[in-house]
Amino acid sequence: MSPVPKVFSYKLVRDYGFAPNPFHGICTLGTCKPQIRKAARVGDIVVGFGSVGLNLPEKLIFVMRVSQKLSFQEYWEDERFRIKRPDLYSSNSMAYGDNIYHVVNDSWVQEDSHHSFDGGLINQANLVRDLGSDNVLIGEEFVYWGANAVEIPAYLRNFQGEDLYPPARNYRCTFSEAFRVEVDTWFKSLPTRGFRSRPASWR
Repeated sequence: MSPVPKVFSYKLVRDYGFAPNPFHGICTLGTCKPQIRKAARVGDIVVGFGSVGLNLPEKLIFVMRVSQKLSFQEYWEDERFRIKRPDLYSSNSMAYGDNIYHVVNDSWVQEDSHHSFDGGLINQANLVRDLGSDNVLIGEEFVYWGANAVEIPAYLRNFQGEDLYPPARNYRCTFSEAFRVEVDTWFKSLPTRGFRSRPASWR
């Protein structure tokens, strides 16, 4: 683990508890944002913010520290994460399961899920984007505020000219070491952990 973790920040345009998936005591990022899933390493910090589309601009939706990085097949076969396989006929937390990709007979399977079409038909656009990185980020240490997104600490909005909030829809990770130390210290100081509120896009 690097003594000073890298920090990745991005905006969520939708928040259904799918990407990230904050349920069952572990936060996982297994779909969307292939660049972050590819680049992040164990110990790094991923921060997700609200957007105008969510009516939560500049608010913190979640933060997680990467505790493990798995391939899709490893994620699918790991008994710990069987509960993250989607079940569209169960609770909302099960319906938005993100454990949806695995290989059968040398071909990728996209399970009937939030990223497939109705009836389990493959959504090719989602499949291509998600498979842009064969990585799932596991976060045992996380806070997910969801619909109760919180304010960003003021000092992380302007720390020697650096801002944790990303300026556009893409992600940001080119922070100075001094700023990354500040983010790491802030994350360690958070008084609560885990799932705090329902996803912002649930109605």
